[in-house]
This record gives sequence, C-alpha cells and structure tokens, in this order.
Amino acid sequence: MNKTILITGATSGIGKATAEFLASQGARLILCGRRQERLDALKEELPTEVHTLNFDVRNRAAVFEAIDSLPDAFTPIDVLINNAGNAHGLDDVVGADLDDWDAMIDGNVKGVMYVTKAILPQMTERKKGHIINIGSIAGFEVYPKGNVYCASKFAIDAFTKGLRIDLNPYGIRVGAINPGLVETEFSEVRFKGDEDRAASVYSKLDALQAEDIANTILFMIHAPEHVTLADITILPTAQANATVLNKRV
Repeated sequence: MNKTILITGATSGIGKATAEFLASQGARLILCGRRQERLDALKEELPTEVHTLNFDVRNRAAVFEAIDSLPDAFTPIDVLINNAGNAHGLDDVVGADLDDWDAMIDGNVKGVMYVTKAILPQMTERKKGHIINIGSIAGFEVYPKGNVYCASKFAIDAFTKGLRIDLNPYGIRVGAINPGLVETEFSEVRFKGDEDRAASVYSKLDALQAEDIANTILFMIHAPEHVTLADITILPTAQANATVLNKRV
C-alpha cells in the first residue's frame, strides 16, 4: 500500500490495532498520541516507516504545529483516520461533572475538527485524499446517561456529512465507521479506572475487538477510488442497538 496515513489516538485500542494492520500492508504511518513512550514503543514494533507526533487533539495550537512539523517524507497525507476521543463518566445531566463534558466536547468534537482542518490544505491542493472518522452508534441513538457523549458523536456524524458535501468538488472521500460495543480501554477510561465496572460492560457477550474495526478501516481504504463507503455501522452479533444486548445467562 503506497499511502501515507495519519492516525490519531494511535497508542491504544482501535488506533493501535489499525496501525498494526496498516503497517502489515506497507503503509507509511504518522502516529499521533499524548503518550510519547507508547508512541516510541509502537514505532519500534511496526515493520514500516513511522513518524510520531506527540500532542493532544484538544490543543488547537499544538495540532497545527505538529502537522506543520511533518518531514517531507511523510507528506502529503493520503488518508486521515480521526480516531482519538473518549467517554468520561456515565452520569445523568443533574449529577454530571462539567469537566467530563468539556473533555468529551473538546476531544471528540473539536479535536476531530482541528486535525481535519490542519490536514485539509494538503488534500484540497492535490484534489485527492480520504478522511475516515471513527464515530459510534451513540451518534444515532441516545441512551440513558449518555447525554453529552452521545451529543459529541451526533456532532461527528453531522460534521462527517458536512465534510462530504464541502469536499465533493475536490474529489476527497469522506466516510465514517460507527461501532457498537468494542472491548478496549474505553470503559476503563469512562469509569475512571474502575476495572470491575468496566469489565462488566463486556461480560457475558462476545464484544467487538479493536482488530474488527481496524479490519473495517482497511476495507474502507481498499475500496476503489471511485467508491466512497460513506457510513459503516458495525455491531457485535449480541448487540441489536445501543441498549439491547443478548447477554449469556
């Protein structure tokens, strides 16, 4: 695969699995994350050319500085995978922590917008590129106590559709992958390190794994240039929608 691909949130979960999948295909990778030690370790593991960028997507200045610092060998960027983002807390609006709300809006929404905006000039100038946003079924269905997390993913769905319209004259492909339950560090972060509570989310069912999403991303990238896979929703078989789960007794 003769492509240069940038992945945000590359140090764990879906981002890390995607980096591993794409490295096996020979893509040049730009791996972004907040934990330099994890970026360094991943770079050492991967059998391809890798450049790391250490920044927080919530920091607008840092995003643009990082993208501007890319060496010539890693530009232009062919594919952007906006994967960084998190859930913080699972509280109703009455008891919610405003810091959690800020973290989700800043990371899940503004972070995606900042990185996309920083990279767009490379794609619009060439009239070529591919943007893949990692959304969620929470962007279509609101579940109890999901309020602001769901709002952030609804926003990404709208932003993705808006990008597809605005970038249509440039021939840039824009798509989203919207997973259901994926067994990663997601719930551990949401529940602020409560491992037992996080584990209970995925217990008694076969949840999606990060590799399942990575494989779907690869499928989306491999689609012919004249094909845009606009939206892919992927669920574990045991999940019917955001709230209906078939858990083993």
